[in-house]
Amino acid sequence: MPTGPRRIALYPGTFDPVTHGHGDIIRRACALVDRLVIGVAINRDKGPLFSLEERVEMLTEYTAGLSRETGCEIVVHPFENLLIQCARDVNASIIVRGLRAVADFEYEYQMVGMNRALDSKIETVFLMADARHQAIASKLVKEIARLDGDISKFVAPEVEKRLREKFGN
Repeated sequence: MPTGPRRIALYPGTFDPVTHGHGDIIRRACALVDRLVIGVAINRDKGPLFSLEERVEMLTEYTAGLSRETGCEIVVHPFENLLIQCARDVNASIIVRGLRAVADFEYEYQMVGMNRALDSKIETVFLMADARHQAIASKLVKEIARLDGDISKFVAPEVEKRLREKFGN
């Protein structure tokens, strides 16, 4: 077994709910690091559909097989503090962010500037979503589910079941 420093990354988000787009970024981030901490933001301002506990459970279920598949240790970690502080708390030297479109980049560019001002030792890495997943947004998935549309292409069966229960369909 190789020795030396472990590469630890933090992939933060609301994950309300986790989608195949998130899964794509998780898989690809695992190829870059030894340990991936998925930071589930409490973010009361967004008014998530799922409670923090439900989002943590969904991510834990979703990633259960990915650790074995990728050889990367995956940890689900709720947080409510500054992203940089969360990265420090979990010893991450990398923050992973997924990008779908140019609009995502503009927002993320500002965040990187602020985060670097807070701690220049923590690097941000952007991963572009695979073309198959670029249109997937949790907000849109929830809307389709609310209107009883087919979301099976966007989320895992367990997540789809939870969404159907939330909307009573």
